[in-house]
Amino acid sequence: MDRFILGVKKGSSQRFDSAGSRVAVTTIQTTPNYLLDIKLSEKNGYNSLVIGYSEGKNIPKPVLGLLKKAKVDKKLKHIQEFRFDPSVLPVTEKEGKKSVSFGETVVEVGQELKPNHLFAISDSITVTAVSKGKGFQGVVKRHHFKGGSKTHGQSDRQRAPGSIGMSTTPGRVFKGKRMAGRMGNDTVTIKGLSVMEVTETSLVLKGLVPGAIGGLVHIRRNS
Repeated sequence: MDRFILGVKKGSSQRFDSAGSRVAVTTIQTTPNYLLDIKLSEKNGYNSLVIGYSEGKNIPKPVLGLLKKAKVDKKLKHIQEFRFDPSVLPVTEKEGKKSVSFGETVVEVGQELKPNHLFAISDSITVTAVSKGKGFQGVVKRHHFKGGSKTHGQSDRQRAPGSIGMSTTPGRVFKGKRMAGRMGNDTVTIKGLSVMEVTETSLVLKGLVPGAIGGLVHIRRNS
């Protein structure tokens, strides 16, 4: 992973690729992203880029201190660290100001990250987002159970889970038994997406991204 950015899912649509095939696409809004800090193993024990995204209200004081140190005048509400390899993304320090090189693009702490400087058409992408929450669901929807018979004297077993265990031995329900429960609202990572279009403010990815419209998306390029 050698390119990182945060964004918000704006919606899904369809387009035609160069071969004339219709493909599903997802638009991600990525403005504004700022590089807030560069952590190195010599001082912090690991290497990471601290990126901030999207203005908000009621920002915690530690985050305000981080923004002030980076000289960013926007109140960014989403702060995320991305691990990186300094041999792939060289870090330099000049006059007390750190910067990182994304190929030919050099970004200093406090500067804005733009997707057209980090990504190119056909780049392989990995995204992470929180899937849509579906509440408490039964076994038919949650685990694709077939359900019970409608005949042979049964009138209310069509969506029932059936037996959940044995009798005296073992006398309990095994851990991990598939049953009804909360569904969705999970952190999901999708690999193998690709960039179809990139601008200064957004990315159009080939493939579908989990989560609702307006949900936060972590985007990483596969090196």
